[in-house]
Amino acid sequence: MIFDDFLRHRRKEQILPEDRAALEASVGEVRSVPARMTLVRKDERVHFSTYLIEGLICRYMDDREGLRQLVAVHVPGDFVDLHAYPLKHLDHDVATLTACKIATVPHRNLDIVMRERPELAKFLWFSTLLDAAMHREWIFRLGRLNAMARVGHFFCEIEAKLRAVGLSDGASFELAMTQNDLGEACGITPVHMNRMLRMLKEQGLLQMRAGQVQLLDRPALARLSEFDPSYLFIDE
Repeated sequence: MIFDDFLRHRRKEQILPEDRAALEASVGEVRSVPARMTLVRKDERVHFSTYLIEGLICRYMDDREGLRQLVAVHVPGDFVDLHAYPLKHLDHDVATLTACKIATVPHRNLDIVMRERPELAKFLWFSTLLDAAMHREWIFRLGRLNAMARVGHFFCEIEAKLRAVGLSDGASFELAMTQNDLGEACGITPVHMNRMLRMLKEQGLLQMRAGQVQLLDRPALARLSEFDPSYLFIDE
């Protein structure tokens, strides 16, 4: 089923079988897209929302000099831009980081869901509120943590999200992001990111090699980065 990861560890007991069927039926198409492809551009009219099945997608903003800040990184099971449904356009760009498999849900189908499936509508609303909670945590991370803690916090968050959909065993996971991508997520340069990764490895906390991440001491990394997963609302 397309939405297995969306429902896993996300209060799935609240989803009735008929609501799940309606969600599956709302999909317009499923397709594969290459890495580094822009899916939605800032301010363009949007008529569908994107659900990520495989791969990594980011939301980002560019400054006048063309320097990029990632404002979200999405993993399988995420509705990437569900908030575009009421907004009709986004104030940022959406792009793939890796090759991805996505499902698109036309907004005319969401109209039917909202009108005929109020419990499912509340579940989708929960998803957008979860995005808002993660945005607040990213603001805290960038505004109050030092560089090493920012990097540690990012890895703790991405691991928790991947573990919720069965893509991490709690100690190691695959993450096909470059040091440039990671720097754009944490607000530091690629050179500084390289230094932080080296320091985290030397302290026995984290190691990243060839796209494979090992959390050598996850509790200590969480303490360093002030990471509390409660904002992710994952049902253990």
